[in-house]
Amino acid sequence: MMELEASSSSRRASLGTIAAVTAAFVLCYWNVLTKLVFDWAHDDNYSHGFLIVPIALYFVWERRARLAAARIRPHWFGLVVVIGSLGLLVAGTLGAELFVSRVSIIFLIAGAVLFAAGFETLRILSLPIAFLLLMVPPPAIIFNQIAFPLQLLASRFGEATLQAFSIPVLREGNVITLANTTLEVAEACSGIRSLVSLLTLGIVYGYFADRRPAVRLVIALSTVPIAIVANGIRVAGTGIAAHYYGAQAAEGFFHSFSGWIVFVAAFALLYLLTTVMIRLLPSRGDSPAAGSPPLTSELAR
Repeated sequence: MMELEASSSSRRASLGTIAAVTAAFVLCYWNVLTKLVFDWAHDDNYSHGFLIVPIALYFVWERRARLAAARIRPHWFGLVVVIGSLGLLVAGTLGAELFVSRVSIIFLIAGAVLFAAGFETLRILSLPIAFLLLMVPPPAIIFNQIAFPLQLLASRFGEATLQAFSIPVLREGNVITLANTTLEVAEACSGIRSLVSLLTLGIVYGYFADRRPAVRLVIALSTVPIAIVANGIRVAGTGIAAHYYGAQAAEGFFHSFSGWIVFVAAFALLYLLTTVMIRLLPSRGDSPAAGSPPLTSELAR
């Protein structure tokens, strides 16, 4: 009876500790978290952020057997990481640098895991924790350094495609001038939105498609050129439609719907590339003639 009471008391103490830590985390990061969710809800470039945490939690749940079998060896260095993360939070708050404050969340989680459970548990949870980085919008200076070159790439691709169709076109920077209208490849049309979304989707799809880290990395990296080419095709298609049907073809419903169509086509291309790559590079025990990529839950062993 005394053992049952001790066990119940220990469980209550553990739950109390978890509740206290969670409350302290929310208290410290409340402003950071609310602004982060606000950006997800109001900036289409980062709307995928709502999916990141649930997917990361699924990755944790999938590792539950390995976590249960892991040896718990708390390490003092985790406390150093936690303190450093709180320092980043303070620095980011005082300097009005949202990126630093938000990234400190990921470091804080990693440090807490290391301090409470040790390196083995941190290694098991390394992918879910690192995956959380995708929920953090990059600093504006980095975003602009990526977005503007993508605008120019899409503009050049569109110009070359229009010329291939013998459509008169003049390009100046990211502005494409046709005989009957002028198109501007704005920041929203740079393709960075589909690039980030496709990269996130590529990481998740690669995780389920193949267990080899090298193959997963190739799948994730291949989303970059696929997204760039797909957006270039969208710009070119918009220019062709505008040439034959007028400026209204480049606005409103057609413009929005074409974005979805191109994104679906980009994912289809990613799926095709992954299927071909896995057939050409079968893992041990798999036949080269095997069917589509195995979507199993026994991954990341």
